[in-house]
Amino acid sequence: MYGEPFLGSAAMASGRLTRHRLRTRYRRLYRDVYVAADVELTAAARARAAWLSLGDRITLAGVSAAALHGTTWLDAKSSAEVVRSDRNHQSGIVVHDYALRADETTRIRDMWVTTPARTAFDIGRTRPARLAIPMLDALLRATSTTPADVLAVAAAHPGARGVRLLTSHLALVDGGAESPQETRLRLLLVNAGLPRPETQIEFRDRRGRVCVRVDMGWRAWKVAVEYDGVQHWLDARQRSWDIERIALLEESGWTVVRVSAEMLARPDVVVQRVIAKLRAAGCPI
Repeated sequence: MYGEPFLGSAAMASGRLTRHRLRTRYRRLYRDVYVAADVELTAAARARAAWLSLGDRITLAGVSAAALHGTTWLDAKSSAEVVRSDRNHQSGIVVHDYALRADETTRIRDMWVTTPARTAFDIGRTRPARLAIPMLDALLRATSTTPADVLAVAAAHPGARGVRLLTSHLALVDGGAESPQETRLRLLLVNAGLPRPETQIEFRDRRGRVCVRVDMGWRAWKVAVEYDGVQHWLDARQRSWDIERIALLEESGWTVVRVSAEMLARPDVVVQRVIAKLRAAGCPI
């Protein structure tokens, strides 16, 4: 029971919970908002908790809106973000007084939320690249929003703070990334001066079905770069498929550079390996 955030006062008034049970079996997230003690909190659940605590005269924004739009890999410990005219707040909730146009909000379930483009606009102009770009990659992937959509929001708010920062972020955003680590790997290569790689390159069989996909690479030189998360090493089935997949790529004339989390801690090594493969394939770098 109560796997999602709920109002403690309402639960007691209905007789479903006693005050003692509420305090001993549930944990308090925000004022009068609780969740079962053993529930693993998500960013989306935290967003709903903030909405319940503050009432329906708010609009969820930033990371909270991103979570409700289906963005993955968000930190559930991050503060909820809301927009309202009253800047008073409680711990764990960041209150903004943004001016929102009517077309910059939408309803998800029963909550007002900034649209994906407006959400990206706010995230991109208020966070440094290392935080913003992975989040924007995931948001754009989840919602099929484009950088052009986000720039249209910026154009509707001339003089808004942080637009220059947002614009520089959007130049590096790619909705093809499937994890923050893939984003970081791509940015490592781009910031090293390499040509920008294409993400999620698909290879099809004779029937036109996708049989192999690589994280990123360059078709012109048939060089692919793959980020191998922990499942690639611990899951026997995944490991077997990785061996088969790379064999198929090599049969097609591709070279694959595999990068682990440990290797990302040695960025110079990763860059030099990729440069060596690109040069061997004829890339003029």
